[in-house]
Amino acid sequence: MSSTSGKAEARKPLPEPAAAYLDHLRVEKGYSPATLAAYAEDLAQFEESLAGRGLTLAAPGAVTLEAARGFLAELHRRRVAKSSMGRKLSALRGLFTFLRRKKRVTGDPLAGLKNPKTDKRQPKALNVDEAVALVTPGPESPAADGSREACRDLALAELLYGSGLRVSEAMTLDVDDLDLSQGIVRVMGKGGKERLAPLSDAARVRLGEYARRRAEFAPAPREPAFFLGARGGRLDRRQAARIIDALARGAGLARHAHPHMLRHSFATHLLESGADMRSVQELLGHARLSTTQRYTHLDLARLMQVYDQAHPRSDESKS
Repeated sequence: MSSTSGKAEARKPLPEPAAAYLDHLRVEKGYSPATLAAYAEDLAQFEESLAGRGLTLAAPGAVTLEAARGFLAELHRRRVAKSSMGRKLSALRGLFTFLRRKKRVTGDPLAGLKNPKTDKRQPKALNVDEAVALVTPGPESPAADGSREACRDLALAELLYGSGLRVSEAMTLDVDDLDLSQGIVRVMGKGGKERLAPLSDAARVRLGEYARRRAEFAPAPREPAFFLGARGGRLDRRQAARIIDALARGAGLARHAHPHMLRHSFATHLLESGADMRSVQELLGHARLSTTQRYTHLDLARLMQVYDQAHPRSDESKS
């Protein structure tokens, strides 16, 4: 039996058919490095499972439905989340679809498998008072000390809540991506899709304050990253998660918070204030809102109008 127990210290290179599939996703489909890494891990785990049955992706035509079912059974015994199991199946289905199109296999060993049903949970969002408290440090908050870290942390929180960015999008921002004079940030979203997102007045102030103190993190001369860690390198998602949770604790919130919660709050508060769903869809950078709704392109001026009218932090001077 294969272990499929997680990431090995040093995995063997993937067999050529799997490596060719990942190259296809990178070059032809424009998948992000994070998605490619996840798919590579999924394929490596499947290859380990196949090895325990005397099979390999180097000979994909020999892979059987029974082998695929055995892999799922191993994942189930390890209590892997249904959503993760679904992603792994998606990676495997994509691989065999690619190989069929290249005429390297004739059948599909996954044809008889169904994705595990997942429970649909509503995204968690802060209410308006909680969100405002998180980005407005009180005297007990560590973010009230005026340090360079506090300045950075509040700028990050205002950006996530005020513009609805994914944490990965915020972490990949470079200095040149922000135009504070125009109140616009250039965002590279999923699949390499670029969009322009408006900045709230509060975010422009916080981001401007941090921009003026960014040099205090002693970045390398050509370091492009906007958000920096203690050593002057690009801040990462784990650090961002700790920052947001610390701000929530400092604000006295009765629950943990994470960066994606601010994105959910952004969308929820816009919709509660009357913004139409398709405008919010554009602001979030979603390819589609649901399977029954089309992706609708709206011009930036319209998005700015919707944003200014609906988001509670869009214009501090109105309050």
